[in-house]
Amino acid sequence: MLNTAAGRIIEAEKENLIALADKIWECPETAYNEVNACQWMAEALRNYGFEVEVGHANLPTAIRATWGHGHPVIGVLGEYDALPGMSQKVSTEKEPIISGGAGQGCAHNLLAVASLGAVIGMKAELEEKGLEGTVVYYGCPGEEVLTGKPFMAREGSFRDLDISFSWHGGIMNTVSDGIEVGMNSAIFHFKGRTAHAGGDPHNGRSALDAAELMSVGANYLREHVTSDVRIHYVYKEAGTAPNIVPDKASVWYYVRAFSREAIEDAYNRLVKIAEGAAHMTETEVEIEFLGGCYNTMNNKVVLQAVHEAMNETELPVYTEEELEFARKLNEASPMYAQLKASGMLDHGPMHQGVTEIRHDHGFVSADAGDVMHIAPTVRLWTACFNLAAPGHSWQITSCSGMSIGHKGMLYGAKVMAAAATKFYEDPARVAAAKAEFDEAMKGRAYKCPIGPEVPIPQPQK
Repeated sequence: MLNTAAGRIIEAEKENLIALADKIWECPETAYNEVNACQWMAEALRNYGFEVEVGHANLPTAIRATWGHGHPVIGVLGEYDALPGMSQKVSTEKEPIISGGAGQGCAHNLLAVASLGAVIGMKAELEEKGLEGTVVYYGCPGEEVLTGKPFMAREGSFRDLDISFSWHGGIMNTVSDGIEVGMNSAIFHFKGRTAHAGGDPHNGRSALDAAELMSVGANYLREHVTSDVRIHYVYKEAGTAPNIVPDKASVWYYVRAFSREAIEDAYNRLVKIAEGAAHMTETEVEIEFLGGCYNTMNNKVVLQAVHEAMNETELPVYTEEELEFARKLNEASPMYAQLKASGMLDHGPMHQGVTEIRHDHGFVSADAGDVMHIAPTVRLWTACFNLAAPGHSWQITSCSGMSIGHKGMLYGAKVMAAAATKFYEDPARVAAAKAEFDEAMKGRAYKCPIGPEVPIPQPQK
């Protein structure tokens, strides 16, 4: 692919792209606080000739950048938010830069810039070949809380796309036509009445009792939902001292499943359980709905083009120093023994090939699922981390700040640009992708899971 316009421009700009990825890595900003990353991405896009809108869809740190005209309109979904508590040096041992600080534990610094590399490659292909088409970069905030793209979709984003791509760093170079679960997220706030827990407990109405009864009911619910449903929770507030009947308690729930219908069914039943717990304890419950997202729905026509591009694009070559770094990370991973026994590490500490198209389902969520229910879209992964890197871990932060992550990022950019070019060159592929999308939707229209009553988060000052 180095002999293509996309390959040449990405190679020519790779030092600038790496510098930008490192700049975002060095300044990790959590969901909806990506003020600097947004500014730096917007500036880079303008420098590459894109028309840039910052604050797109009423989200302060969202970007929509375009170049070209006409159809097909092909978008690439960028992200740049970091994770709390994932601060880490580039090291094979756990060494936070700031104890408890944020870090790129999901490598969104690479994600932002791989998507940038892809769109400058797509632009170069259209210019060199004189093709008609539009290139769109979406800078999507708040992916780590799974609401950024739904909020954008609620405001009308993505409707003009014919095709889109969502890249992510991973442990392998791969694509899958399997499903990843969608989700609802809500905090249940219980309000009761304080009293002396020893002297006059009969005058108290325990909000904590209500929260615990809700959790009991939720755990009994697990027996009576479909096998794809996942329910998990943490307590946010549970009282102040044992001798005070708690008048406030809150518990935060995620409900996940392979379809919006299953999510909404399980979530509605969970709401009834919360209301029942409030009745049993003579307390009140207030539900703070934080948002939700769709399950993924990879378009197989687009997926096939991506898989072809993966096999046509030169794979990264790792130095002995990089491989040794990955080996040490693998040995420090809690997954090491399991993966070694499975034979997964027999060919080295990094994945250095391209898998066949996979068909496995996953129980993590990605808000790209919302875009997949608006336009034909696919998620792809390229190897940016050691094979035993756990998800959302310090190991990922470490790799995403150094050359192992950089190489996977540039490979991902080239793959997306090559796959997009196939659609710019062949209208029949676009038509086939749209036909598959229409068949998958079966006449349904996308309905944002986040209602208008839920406000768009603002950056924290």
